[in-house]
Amino acid sequence: MYKSLGFSVYVSTFDQQKEMLKRQIGSEGFIFTSFHIIEEMDQAYLKKAVEMCDWLYENGFSIIADVSPKTLDYFNDPDLATFAEIMHLTVLRLDYGFTDKQIEILSKKLSFVYNASTMDFDKILSTKQPIYAMHNFYPRPETGLDQSLFRSINDKLIHHSVEIMAFIPGDQEKRGPIYEGLPTLEHHRDLLPYLAYLDLVQNYQIDHIFVGDVRISDQQAQLIEAYQKSGVIQIPVHWIEESMSLNDQVFTIRVDSPQGLMRLQESRGYASIGEEIKPQNCYERKRGMITMDNIKYRRYSGEVQILRQDYPKDPRVNIIGELDPSYVTIIDSIKNGDRIQFTTLN
Repeated sequence: MYKSLGFSVYVSTFDQQKEMLKRQIGSEGFIFTSFHIIEEMDQAYLKKAVEMCDWLYENGFSIIADVSPKTLDYFNDPDLATFAEIMHLTVLRLDYGFTDKQIEILSKKLSFVYNASTMDFDKILSTKQPIYAMHNFYPRPETGLDQSLFRSINDKLIHHSVEIMAFIPGDQEKRGPIYEGLPTLEHHRDLLPYLAYLDLVQNYQIDHIFVGDVRISDQQAQLIEAYQKSGVIQIPVHWIEESMSLNDQVFTIRVDSPQGLMRLQESRGYASIGEEIKPQNCYERKRGMITMDNIKYRRYSGEVQILRQDYPKDPRVNIIGELDPSYVTIIDSIKNGDRIQFTTLN
């Protein structure tokens, strides 16, 4: 199984998310929640919070909870260890207000997730429990992390063998109060969840990815699940009719593919003796297009490429399809040696 997909689940949105979560039963994914969001807390909150955690625990989810000293006051629990046991918490994310002594005692029993941007390695690395670092999500547009800062933080965390967590936006129902996505990286704000997920896994080696928003669509969940199960990257495409035979086959990106295009290793089988690929659709080639060499390329006839950048038209190269416009950036998450599978979306 490849990198896990988790979800942000809150008492106020749990009923809306339950059907989506049922699809994830057995995935062993994390759930992130918070128990110190003041605006959620009404008379029914305590009962609903316990019921939510009971359901998540009974269905095999591991719960990461954001807690503060006020959490204990509100739930009327004597200490965090007792609270964690009652709520079936696996990992705690501590807000300000806990003493070093309290954390030291708890670290012998529980795992903690720390703020990825402010981790104090001298204090943390002495614990024997698993260590997690979670990046924040950023509701306000223009405040998400840029890629260079994100990478520099992660390089340090990876060096210390810390498991890293980050957030991607949803595509079906955004979380308030701003409703403009809850990504860690700013450039993910308007991306589909599948594309943001692949970017974090393929380009940044993130261990645990959470949907920050309320829900994602079944389509996006299915694309992520397919990758998790097989490691094969699904690429949604639009074909010229004659090329539908390439659909659903698994191809390998040649390890010696150049920067500008991806060569499909197995496609050379189309260059068998006697097969003629006639010239057609030989127009200007754009990033995201899929091409096949025709008979004018002699022994290369039948080879298929996915274009990472633009190229001029070539009478020896046919255009046979293109990536779905919403998925063109998937190109930036595909590496030489990866396995891909063309698919058409319903």
